[in-house]
Amino acid sequence: MKTGSWREALAAPIFAALWPSLGRLALDRFPRHDELNALAGPSLVSGGGAPIRFVPPTSAGEPSAQYETRIFETGEVQTRPDNWHDLFNALVWLAFPKTKAILNRHHHEQIVARRGERQRGTARDVLTLFDEGGVVVGAADGKLSALLRDFRWKDLFWTNRAEVLRSMRFHVFGHAIYEKAIEPYKGVTAKALIVEVASELAHAPTERQLAELDAGAARYFSRSSSLATTRSLSPLPILGVPGWDPANEREDYYDDVSQFRPGRTEL
Repeated sequence: MKTGSWREALAAPIFAALWPSLGRLALDRFPRHDELNALAGPSLVSGGGAPIRFVPPTSAGEPSAQYETRIFETGEVQTRPDNWHDLFNALVWLAFPKTKAILNRHHHEQIVARRGERQRGTARDVLTLFDEGGVVVGAADGKLSALLRDFRWKDLFWTNRAEVLRSMRFHVFGHAIYEKAIEPYKGVTAKALIVEVASELAHAPTERQLAELDAGAARYFSRSSSLATTRSLSPLPILGVPGWDPANEREDYYDDVSQFRPGRTEL
């Protein structure tokens, strides 16, 4: 995609969590490191408490353990210039600072605890899965949350569409999902973390929604049980979210079982 078309592409609702930061950046080119760093306030810190700074990578193909350890110890997030994947990662740090810090701390603790072992372990798999492919769902109605967890996609997104629009909010966390959303295709599935919220949050400004959902997601990942299995988060076919694909304005859209599967699947 040409950078000149950013404004149109990133205006899609799926990018809403990034809008507060994108609104402070020029949208005719990739932002420089200093421009991203100018958006980082004092509360943006690593899992080790170091101020976050977005920096050029020191070497190609650095192992993920070294990448996470460097963030934890120094706050330096290696960010490749002119790279969508890394740009979205930086923007998610700005949108969900507490959750990103918790994930970084867990990564560091797991790296230290499993040093010398060949396998990454389940905990790091969970962390990576959500970091790359997570969606934070603010839900004020337990009935709707149950429909999501039970894979009842048509009941959720069509039969109860008005209620979803009124009381649920979906904010993408995973930077790999954002990258896919530039040119979305059928079947992209995220991992949904449902955060219970008050009904009025759905109509609050985006910044307030993000702050509350960030706090809720951070609380969830603060529990050791959150890292026990990769199946603890609900699969979510992202193009089923109302407004995230123009085609889902039709009822029969949700009859496509290749996208809306009835059983549990992994990302």
